[in-house]
Parts: sequence; structure tokens; C-alpha cells
Amino acid sequence: MPPSKAEVLGKPLEGWRLRLYTIIFEADTRAGRLFDQVLIAVILTSVAVVVADSVHSIHLAYHHLFTPAEWFFTLIFTVEYLARLACVRHPWRYVLSFYGVIDLLALLPTYLALLVPEVGALIDVRILRLLRVFRIFKLTAYVSEYQAIGQALRASRRKIAVFLAAVLMIVLVMGTLMYVVEGPANGFTSIPTAVYWAITTMTTVGFGDITPKTDLGRLIASLMMLLGWGTLAVPTGIVTAEMTYARRAATTTRTCHVCLTEGHMPDARFCRHCGASLPRYEHDGAAQE
Repeated sequence: MPPSKAEVLGKPLEGWRLRLYTIIFEADTRAGRLFDQVLIAVILTSVAVVVADSVHSIHLAYHHLFTPAEWFFTLIFTVEYLARLACVRHPWRYVLSFYGVIDLLALLPTYLALLVPEVGALIDVRILRLLRVFRIFKLTAYVSEYQAIGQALRASRRKIAVFLAAVLMIVLVMGTLMYVVEGPANGFTSIPTAVYWAITTMTTVGFGDITPKTDLGRLIASLMMLLGWGTLAVPTGIVTAEMTYARRAATTTRTCHVCLTEGHMPDARFCRHCGASLPRYEHDGAAQE
């Protein structure tokens, strides 16, 4: 069983750091739920500002508003980032984690442009906008459905890897076969080009830049298209099965403040490990009314 988030980051044992950790990292408390909702609103608004600022006419009309708005969002994300580092016992583990990198990318462009004015001559401003759009990935830390999909993908990664290996073998064999059947005269100038055709055909994309001209080649292409329909359903079934299993064993992010055990059921009132009282679940109040 993989280590819990509390074990990896080092959950504080007491004091203000424990209270701050509960708000920031545990989404199943009332304060944590409110924190997530506010951050989601800020992330969506900041990304909307970046997108609007990329439109030339809007930029000319409202650039005097976009600059202070960008600094406002950057300061919010800076405070959030520092708070996350302050409330865990192993801050470097968070810095090097996926969410830590995303948080850093949310801050980097604004400070980079301020501290290094010459960056405009070295890096196109569109690159800085692209980095700011990476803030959208911060949503995955606050929406449980994203986390459920991520857990399902991690649980099925070996099956998906085997499936992709099988698809790779099929497109390599079929592409080589089409290279032999059609040849350079019909656009299949090399095996890599033929494999490219096999991938676009099997995924039912069909750009049409390369098409078979012989009857045998069209027969092979038809088989590839039919095979693609069945093949695309395989990873969907794998991930869906894992998500169904995870839904049956749904847990929350609540952590026992005594023994730091994480992953309790939604209706749990006491720790499954030491028996101590758990923090109130976000939906407890609604359930009791």
C-alpha cells in the first residue's frame, strides 16, 4: 500500500501548523472545503485573465487592469505556496512533488519578468503566458474527481502499458506491410511514414495526406479501421473498472490528529487505527440536520 500524503509530507503533530495543514491539505473539513472553493475560483479567474490578455484588442483596452490583476493572483498563489511549505515537516518533498512544481509554475512568470527585465529579449512573452496557463493544473489538487481519475490511471498503468505495447506492435507490422504493398509510388516512402499512416488510420483520425491506391492496400486499411474501433474501447474499459472499484471503497482525506492515520470512510467517527475522535466530515452537519 503506497504511503499516505501525511506520511510523505510529514504532517505536524500539534499547534498552528496542524490546524493550517488540516485546512490546506484535508478537503473533507468545512474550512478545507471553503479553502478549496476559494482557490478554484481564483485559479479559474487568473486563467481567464491570461486568455483574455492574449487577445490583442482586449489587451489594448484593458492592459491597465490586467497587470494589477496578475500581481493580485500571483500574491495569492505565493501566500498559498509559502503556507504549504510552512505547515509540513518535509517541505522539500512538496517542492519536488507534482503539485509543488505546478505551484511554482504559477508564480514563476510574474517574478521572472520583474527580476530579469532582459527576459523579454530572450523569451517570447507567449512563453510566460503559457506558464501562467499551467495554473489550471492546480485544480487537480482541489477537485476530488480529478484525484479519482489519477488514482484509477495509476492503478491501471501496467495494463495500459501492455495495451500500448500491443498497439505499437500492430501498427509497426501493418505499416511495414503497407510499405511493401503500396510502396513509394503511392506515398509510402518509408516504414516510419507507413507507421504514421497506420497510427492515424487505427485511431480513426484519417488525415487523408496518405491513402492506399491498390485494392489490397484498401482492404488492409479497412481492416485497420475496424480494428481501431475495438482497440479504442480497451483502455476505456480498464480505467472504468478501476474507477468503479475505487468508488466502492471511497475514503476521505481526513487524518487522525493522534496517530496521523489517513483514509477513513465518509461515515467514520473514530480512527480505525487508534480509536481517537476524527475531525468532523464536511457533510456531517448536513447529515445531522
